[in-house]
Amino acid sequence: MSRALGIAAIVALLASAVGAEPVTVKSNITSVGLFKNGLAVVTRSFSVPGTGTYLIADVPEPVHGTFWIESDAVVETRATTQEVEVSVEAARTADLQTALAGKEVLIQFREANTPAVKGQVIKPESLKGEEAWNRSYYDYYNYSSQSAQPPQNPFLIVRTADGLAYVDPSTIAYAKVTGATGTVTRRRPVLLFDVKELKKTPATIVVRYLAKGMAWAPSYRVDISDPAALSIAQEAIIKNELEAVENAEVYLISGFPSVEFAHVTSPLSLRTSWAEFFTQLSRRPQGGAQIVSTGVIVQQAVPSLTDLAMSALPTGEGPDLHYQPIGKRSLAEGDSVALAVASGKASYEGIVEWLIPDTRNESGRFIEDYQRQQDPEKYQDAAWDAVRFKNPLPFAMTTAPAMFVADGRFLGQRTSLWTNAGELATLHITKALSLRTHAVEYEVPGQRELIRYGGNDYRKVPVKGELSVSNHRNEKVTLVIRRHFSGELTSADGEPKCTLLEQGVYSVNKRNELTWSIDLAPGAEQSLSYRYTVLVANSGADPFAVP
Repeated sequence: MSRALGIAAIVALLASAVGAEPVTVKSNITSVGLFKNGLAVVTRSFSVPGTGTYLIADVPEPVHGTFWIESDAVVETRATTQEVEVSVEAARTADLQTALAGKEVLIQFREANTPAVKGQVIKPESLKGEEAWNRSYYDYYNYSSQSAQPPQNPFLIVRTADGLAYVDPSTIAYAKVTGATGTVTRRRPVLLFDVKELKKTPATIVVRYLAKGMAWAPSYRVDISDPAALSIAQEAIIKNELEAVENAEVYLISGFPSVEFAHVTSPLSLRTSWAEFFTQLSRRPQGGAQIVSTGVIVQQAVPSLTDLAMSALPTGEGPDLHYQPIGKRSLAEGDSVALAVASGKASYEGIVEWLIPDTRNESGRFIEDYQRQQDPEKYQDAAWDAVRFKNPLPFAMTTAPAMFVADGRFLGQRTSLWTNAGELATLHITKALSLRTHAVEYEVPGQRELIRYGGNDYRKVPVKGELSVSNHRNEKVTLVIRRHFSGELTSADGEPKCTLLEQGVYSVNKRNELTWSIDLAPGAEQSLSYRYTVLVANSGADPFAVP
C-alpha cells in the first residue's frame, strides 16, 4: 500500500469514527457585548478538523430569532440530550439513585441495630419517548422552576450479593463509595453540529446569539472642587450570571436597544416547550423594547428642548448604539467587577434651576390630588442647585446615576440622562433651600367665551400666574426658571422663551414651557408675572378631538 493510500485510509477511518460518535469540542466565548437591561450579545467559536458530528456541552438559552451560525463549512445544528460525565460537585443533586448509579457502596444506618448494606447501586433506566423531552430530568438545584423537579424515588435500590436492597435514604447515616472517580453520569442538553462540507481545513464555526444573565450598570462621579472646571468619571459594574467567561473581549453597549422578542426564549432551548414558547410570544413586554431581567430599568426622560445643543459632536454612523471596548476579561459565573471606563474635564456653570410643573391636564382641568399622590416628583415645585456643562467624553453619556462631590465631600446624587458628546447637560445636585420660591396661578374673573371644538364645548379661560423668588445666599445666583403650562401665552414679564412641548402638539390645549434666565444678587428679590388662555372642557369632552 502506498503512503498516499495509507493516509487516505486513516482519514476515512477517522471520518467513520466521527460519524459514529460525536466528537466533544470546547467552544470558547470570544466576545460578549453587554446591554444595561440584562441582555448580552455572545459570540463563541471553535474549530473542526473535518466533516462529522461535533458536540458542545455549553448549551445557550438564546433569545428567539438571535441564534445564528457563521462558518466556512456547511453546518446544521441540533439540540438534544445525552448522558455525560460531570463532576460530583457540578451534579449537585439530592437524588442518590442517580448520583451513585453503578457505584459500589457500603451503607451504614442511623439505627445501630440495622445491618449495613454493601453492593452496587442500580442504574435507573434512561427516559424515553415523551419523558425524555420533559423538563423534569433537570437538576432541581440548577433550575428553580416548579416543573423542573426531578422524578422522586422513595428508595435507593442496591444490588447486593443475595438480592436487591431497598433503602430509605432518610435512614442513611453514612455511605462509602468504593473506587469513586469524582464523576457521575448525567443526562444533559448538548448541541450537535453536523459538519457536511468544508471549504478549508480546519474550519471555524462561530455562534452568535443574545442571552440573559450578564449586564453592566454605569454610574458617574462629578467632582466640582474646582470652581472653573469639573472632572467627570464613568464607572461600570459588571455582573456575570451567564456562565464563566475566559479572556473574552468585552464591550459595554449604550443606547436604546430594540429587542422585540427579548422576553421569548428560542425553541432551540430544550428547557422551553412549544406551549411555553407560544405563551411567551403572546405576551407583550411593558415599555416596548425594554426588558426587566436582573436589574431595574430607568425610564429615559426627555430633556427640555431648551437643553438641546445643536453643537453636539458627531461620534459615528448608523444606528445609535455605542460599543465601548474594555479589553479582554475573565469572569467566573457569579463574579462582579467595578472598573473605570472613561474620564474628562469641562468648564461648567453653577446655576439654580426652578422647575414648576403644569397644574392642568389636556382638557384644561386642574390636576387631581390622587394624580399628585401617584407621582409626587412629577408635580413637585422645587428649585435645584445644578451644573451646566458640555459632555467632555469622546462618546455619549448614558442614562445613569451621577454622584457629586467637592473637596472629598458628598453633595448629592441624581439621574443623568443620555447626553451626546459635546452636548449641553444640566445635572441637578440637591435642592436649593436658601432660595425662597413661590408660584401661584388664578383664573381672571370675567365673561367666559364658549368655544365649539371637535364637537365638544369648551370655555376659554384667562389665567394669570405670578412667580416670586428671594436669594438668601451671600453670592450671586444664576436662576433658570422653567414654568410648564397648557394653553396660549398672551403676555409675560422679562421676555421669556416659550417652547412648544411634544406632548402637547396634538391636544386641544398646547403644552408649553416658559423659560427665564435671571441673575439674583445676594439678598435680592424678584417677581414675574405672565398671562395665558386655556380651553376648559365641559364634562365628557375629548381633549384630543379633531375640529
